[in-house]
Amino acid sequence: MSSTHLGHKARKRFGQNFLNDDYVIDQIVSAIAPNNIDIMVEIGPGLGALTEPVCEIVDHLNVVELDRDLAKRLREHPFMSKKLNVIEADALKFDFTELAKLGPLKVFGNLPYNISTPLMFHLFTFTNKIKDMHFMLQKEVVNRLAARPGHKNYGRLSVMAQYYCTVVPVIEVPPESFTPAPKVDSAVVRLIPHQTPPVQVNNLHNLERVVALAFNQRRKTIRNSLKTAIDADGLTAIGIDPVWRAEGLSLAQFALIANHATFDENE
Repeated sequence: MSSTHLGHKARKRFGQNFLNDDYVIDQIVSAIAPNNIDIMVEIGPGLGALTEPVCEIVDHLNVVELDRDLAKRLREHPFMSKKLNVIEADALKFDFTELAKLGPLKVFGNLPYNISTPLMFHLFTFTNKIKDMHFMLQKEVVNRLAARPGHKNYGRLSVMAQYYCTVVPVIEVPPESFTPAPKVDSAVVRLIPHQTPPVQVNNLHNLERVVALAFNQRRKTIRNSLKTAIDADGLTAIGIDPVWRAEGLSLAQFALIANHATFDENE
């Protein structure tokens, strides 16, 4: 299948796959529920598959687009240009605080799969300014976001996403809904930031470090993977069995470990 859609050739370096299935697009827009009350933000609008139907509903839409040709195309669009604030920037480095000055953000997008995980970690730092997020992602990533302890998909992304948000898988999307068709299945996920964190964490950086250490060596027992932060006696004292592995620990247990772990502040 051609990698050109609506006159634009998809660029591999930007991970571009353009959504072109009207039924799927309608389902996604319904899930996003665009409105004129919240600040609407689309990441990676591309050729406007979601941008156009959202613009039919709202008066103003902010879009963050890295591809200068696509940004130019959006600025010159006969119908949408009056409603769009086109921000030519890398979403991985963009400060979403600027857009949140007028109200909470509703963020959505068909994210490039090659940057989806780091981009979500970037967005998690702005969750106190975000009402909800809807993203098209590789189905495997959505499965990881939603995975529970004990499941093979459960990992660092699961724990940290669930610390920040309620994770709700919405719909699955087959490869033929895109041009060019990706080699993987896709899915849309809804992320709703918690008003109050679900667990008490004294130091968020410590939670991030504990989770990263544990899953970097997920086949090891936590006695071994976390030995630089807490010893076996320390784990036992807080009710955590040192022979457990990372994939068996809940968010609450990771939070408990993080609150008793000790790190060299030079790390």
